[in-house]
Amino acid sequence: MKKFLLSAFVVGVFVFYSLLQRQQQANPLSINTLPVSPTPSPASIPVTDSPTTQTGAGGPPTDTATPVQPGQYKDGQYTSSPVDYFYGTLQLKAIVSQGKLTDIQFLQYAQDRMQSMMISQMALPQLKQEAITAQNANVDMVSGATDTSQAFIQALGEVLSQAKS
Repeated sequence: MKKFLLSAFVVGVFVFYSLLQRQQQANPLSINTLPVSPTPSPASIPVTDSPTTQTGAGGPPTDTATPVQPGQYKDGQYTSSPVDYFYGTLQLKAIVSQGKLTDIQFLQYAQDRMQSMMISQMALPQLKQEAITAQNANVDMVSGATDTSQAFIQALGEVLSQAKS
């Protein structure tokens, strides 16, 4: 009797697992459902490159404005070439505003298998946030997503070198 109950339990667990896997394949999560931070809009205040001067009582001109520090990158949108890695192809677009990296959009990423999607959903938002915080491609690898991390670093390095001012 014990063997029969144990066998029935094992078969039940297998059936439950099979149904769960079938449901996940029918309704896969998209990386676009992950929370993302909104892209800040550029300031509408015009910036001048030359400081304004003002003359005192018969004296030499004095600076009244501080010089504008140029940003690290040129403003614009920069798209990487597709980077092939073990799980697929990664391509991204970096958005630079006011000389700073403000957003990274993923144009292509691995999503052909359930494991590929799970790795992308876990790693890409972490890499994106860290790159925006660091303002460069020197980000830490995500544990369990080494290939994805290397592809991200390669693609981001490419677009940031395009954006260097």
